[in-house]
Amino acid sequence: MSVREVCVNGVCMPTSELEAKLDEGNILEAESALREGLALNFEEARALLGRLEYQRGNIEAALQVFEGIDVQAAIQRLQPFIMEKPAPKNRRSRSESGHSVLQHAACLVLEAIYLKAMSLQKLGRATEAAKECRSVLDAVEKIFPQGILDTLVDNKLQETVSKAVELLPELWKLAGSHQEAMGAYRRALLSQWNLDNDCCARIQKRFAVYLLYGGVEANSPSLAVQIDGSFVPKNNMEEAILLLMILLRKCYIGKTEWDPAIMEHFMFALSLCGQTSVLARHFEELLPGVYPRCDRWNYLALCYSGIGQNKTALNLLRKSLNRHEKPNDPLALLLAAKICSEDHYLASEGAGYARQALACSQGMDEHLKSVCLRLLGLCLGKQAKVASSDLERSFLQSEALKSLDEAIAFERHNPDVIFELGVQYAEHRNANAALRCAKQFIDATGGSILKGWRLLALILSAQQRYSEAEVVIDAALDETAKWDQGPLLRMKAKLKIAQSLPMDAVEMYRFLLALVQAQKKSFGSFQSTAKGQDDKVGEFEVWQGLASLYSGLSHWKDAEVCLEKARALKQYSAATLHIEGLMHEARGLPSSALVAYSNGLALDVDNVACEVALGALLWKMGPKSLPAARSFLSDALRLEPTNRMAWYYLGMVHRDDGRMADACDCFQAAAMLEELDPIESFSSIQ
Repeated sequence: MSVREVCVNGVCMPTSELEAKLDEGNILEAESALREGLALNFEEARALLGRLEYQRGNIEAALQVFEGIDVQAAIQRLQPFIMEKPAPKNRRSRSESGHSVLQHAACLVLEAIYLKAMSLQKLGRATEAAKECRSVLDAVEKIFPQGILDTLVDNKLQETVSKAVELLPELWKLAGSHQEAMGAYRRALLSQWNLDNDCCARIQKRFAVYLLYGGVEANSPSLAVQIDGSFVPKNNMEEAILLLMILLRKCYIGKTEWDPAIMEHFMFALSLCGQTSVLARHFEELLPGVYPRCDRWNYLALCYSGIGQNKTALNLLRKSLNRHEKPNDPLALLLAAKICSEDHYLASEGAGYARQALACSQGMDEHLKSVCLRLLGLCLGKQAKVASSDLERSFLQSEALKSLDEAIAFERHNPDVIFELGVQYAEHRNANAALRCAKQFIDATGGSILKGWRLLALILSAQQRYSEAEVVIDAALDETAKWDQGPLLRMKAKLKIAQSLPMDAVEMYRFLLALVQAQKKSFGSFQSTAKGQDDKVGEFEVWQGLASLYSGLSHWKDAEVCLEKARALKQYSAATLHIEGLMHEARGLPSSALVAYSNGLALDVDNVACEVALGALLWKMGPKSLPAARSFLSDALRLEPTNRMAWYYLGMVHRDDGRMADACDCFQAAAMLEELDPIESFSSIQ
């Protein structure tokens, strides 16, 4: 139409006359003209005038008009008529006509209050805007106490309600009233507002994002909205994950369009909780085509790697890095290299991935090159431990150090590279360089990461500076949360043993056992399989340590009790069989010891402790067993070249076999390693 009009109940009126009166400031005259021309009451006329001013962009003028509306009075007057029961069939047309007129009047008033809230928001008065918006929802709940049904409202009223429901939590956020915003979100999702799927999904997504990143802990949901037997979130994270799961379910069944941002938030939340197995199930449920298949394989590999299923993760990455797929994807190559760096027998494959990632990183930022070189150094270091010859081992070790040195040249203050370089120096028994790296790592991280303290204490123990190592452990205990103190307490117990204080060590193990059992009660029977749990001390390890300690003190009864406790937790263990063999050997039962060591190797063919003990026992059994003893000891040194006891017993075997020069070399190696022998293996903290 060429002339703008205001239409109500089938009667129209041009706006030009109204706009002229409003421009002159004659609000009362414009209101009178509307009431006479369209047969409206005071609230309806004010609502139409305010909407007209708002549409013209006169925000302050619109607010002035809206101020005169008494929403409560209007709703109280309209409520009984809107909610009256439907008329009989023979009188339905007249009743429905009156019902429609009254509902239109309610819609005008509610829209006016909603526009008033919008006006206040644009003027920067967020708190007042939130209160006005809340009054709209309060009024709707009075009109429809049982909730809104499709048969009770027209489209215009439903649109106003939906907009107000969606706006209210955003206004409270702007006002800085975070708990009110949380309450508004919950009210929006738990009350019967008859929202469409898209509107409900937008509110759920915003609420989940607010819970994840808002920085404010929400109060628990009210008891009034809790249903018996239903799941009640205990914190922000649980509530956000629940909302995101509902949203993903809607996407899966086609109620809403696919939104990749929802999956990204879901990945973030579950990664923080360490529940990547749940995330993997959701990726597996996605229909083909939602993600490119290589991306999907990579995401699944990340999930399975997060829960320690490295074999599955690596198989997925191999598919992704196939020459027919995406063989030069840097992130997939780096993840594959990282997984391989944790296994001696996959280290060679991992080195290939790291070199390929390094070749693909040309022209990229220095951080990515540093990561490639660091992973290459780790893989080469692991590969050196299973090298077939001393020459190959020496070459791989030097290449590993070279790669880590190059990595630190790119990022001189990267704590991860500093730590790995320190471990490599420590394993090569370069104590001074390792000590320097350990101190640099603690300085770079502010002493907030446990493994830095452990590395420093191990290096000091290797230098026989036990009292200083104990001071370091005590300092670390002060900086560490209660549940993370297990590795430190175990190291302190071993330091007491090294200082010939066995009863103090027993006391430390008892304290550690109490801590582990308290932790088990606190967290229930759930045991996380995530790799972040690898450095925790379990009850099984504590009983083993006590059994070994009591065995060394010849307290056989106590040692047997501790071994039984360990077997109850883990029936088949090479470490337990090793301790059992030592006990048999100490009690003069070499045949039983031989069986225990052999069974230990049957369970774990790479168990160095069992190989050394078996080689030593065979050496003691006489000249006929020397070849077998030499074989076991040589294999132990192939796996752990810095094992001083293996060198010592190999020297004894060579001596008894008449090879004096070889024996002298072995004894010299054992003597040198004894001067730098830590209380735990350096590889235990990687």
